[in-house]
Amino acid sequence: MQSIQDILEERILVLDGAMGTMLQQYQFTEQDYRGSRFKDWELALQGNNDLLSLTQPDAIAAIHRQYLEAGADIIETNTFSATSIAMADYGMEDLVTEMNRESAKIAKRVAMEFSSQNPEKPRFVAGSIGPTNKTASMSPDVNDPGFRAISFEELRIAYREQVEALIEGGVDLLLVETVFDTLNAKAALFAIAEVKEKLALDIPVMVSGTITDASGRTLSGQTAEAFLISISHLPLLSVGFNCALGASQLTPYLHVLANKSLHAVSAHPNAGLPNAFGGYDQTPEEMAEQIKEYLEKGLVNIVGGCCGSTPEHIRAIVELVKDYKPRSLYVNR
Repeated sequence: MQSIQDILEERILVLDGAMGTMLQQYQFTEQDYRGSRFKDWELALQGNNDLLSLTQPDAIAAIHRQYLEAGADIIETNTFSATSIAMADYGMEDLVTEMNRESAKIAKRVAMEFSSQNPEKPRFVAGSIGPTNKTASMSPDVNDPGFRAISFEELRIAYREQVEALIEGGVDLLLVETVFDTLNAKAALFAIAEVKEKLALDIPVMVSGTITDASGRTLSGQTAEAFLISISHLPLLSVGFNCALGASQLTPYLHVLANKSLHAVSAHPNAGLPNAFGGYDQTPEEMAEQIKEYLEKGLVNIVGGCCGSTPEHIRAIVELVKDYKPRSLYVNR
């Protein structure tokens, strides 16, 4: 099978869309989340989407399949919050290895179905590694600015557990995404480096940050360029941005990456900005029209969708990118 690095030289790759948006359509109840295995669990489990890889694996597989049918080249595992840090809210720290391993197996199995049907269009599985629900750079207590709710070492250990299980489950690459605190991301990347060395495995790594608002900065205060500089010493497949903003709002920050990064550039924006009820109204056609600017300006190598995006949004993006060449990977070299 052709490597993802080689394919990036030839064409723009399409990442899948939102897992959470698709899961909402199932309207799973508390009992659905629990399944028979966790029917007597002492804490409420509704909303723990990562758990659904264990209790509703057919639904997770069906969502992956819809994105692949839409033409996505890369699908993400259902593991955005599958660290011991985030799972502590549900008392499920001990299930993290199983969650990640099984989520990876589900995605890999479906991806291999599509790759075998069309070997000329191989499909890849990215192990989704979210930011956790804690930040290492800032205090959660305005009255104690020196306090930290989590340490770098705690993050490193949690991420290492997740990474090892994702690799065991068969992912093709790792995606450290929705980075709002670069120190958290550095812990994840440090853990990945440790695992790669331990396993003698050169697995590709993507990093995707989040510009939180019109300030043009991450939550921990970095500009797009500062974020890039903070991680550019690492051997990455790509660097990019996702979430928080819609496609048009993300454009100026992608310009920065495209002009200064030696890596491939990725973007998976939200389907517009949320409405008053927290939903997303942007149609697939509207989202594709905004992403068209990325392509006309040669800003990206990988593009997909985040919150609010569906297989229909991804299908529109797949149709769009066929007519454009990827950003040169030799910029500034």
